[in-house]
Amino acid sequence: MRIGIAGISGRMGQMLVEEVATAGAALVGGTRYSTPAESLVPLFPNVAALAEASDVVIDFTRAGLAEAHAEVLIAAGTPWILGTSGLSAQEEAAVAQAARWIPVVYASNFSPGVTLVLALAEQMAAALPAEQYDAEIVEMHHRQKVDAPSGTAIGIGRAVAAGRRVDLSDVMQSGRDGHTGARPTGAIGFAALRGGQIVGEHSLLFAGADEQIVLTHRAFDRRTFATGAVRAAHWVRDRAPGLYSMKHVLGLG
Repeated sequence: MRIGIAGISGRMGQMLVEEVATAGAALVGGTRYSTPAESLVPLFPNVAALAEASDVVIDFTRAGLAEAHAEVLIAAGTPWILGTSGLSAQEEAAVAQAARWIPVVYASNFSPGVTLVLALAEQMAAALPAEQYDAEIVEMHHRQKVDAPSGTAIGIGRAVAAGRRVDLSDVMQSGRDGHTGARPTGAIGFAALRGGQIVGEHSLLFAGADEQIVLTHRAFDRRTFATGAVRAAHWVRDRAPGLYSMKHVLGLG
């Protein structure tokens, strides 16, 4: 399998290079924002050229590029592993449109542990009535992270909303400040903390009048995301066009 990496010079890109080698796949090369004087891996001028040379492209770049990447990957017919967080509704629509033509694995988090947390979050939300259990999501990341709440936190919120058969956009409360009034019944709350070099911590709390249940995931190394993305790359090859998640990769979807 020939794997291309969009954003190969970033921290995640470098880990992906190592994981591709560990998995026994062939690294075609990658793209980066600026071309260095020397590089140990082949660099392509753009994602379109990378897609033409690859069996699958892994993309951990940045929000704002998803629509352009969707267009060129559709044109090349190349499967897409997308782990970029902070996508807008318009960009997510572009990803969904791409999935009509190519197989796309889009995940807010490629960790197997987080994938299981998402599955459990939906089951717990279905079992714990919104009228009796308030749902709150607390996440903390390194100080350089630019989006909040994190993509993983949003994913957990969507899982809770799915379990309760509501749309997250209708019940989401994020960044409370000032005199906000009482907490609405059925709301799904978010709190985003930033500091240091924390890889990622996410906790889902169901708070009832007589008990509290907390589901927590802590990542200690970004490598778990890279390992999961390469696993998804192997899984997606020869799949039919469609929008997939890590639940499908792990056999849970």
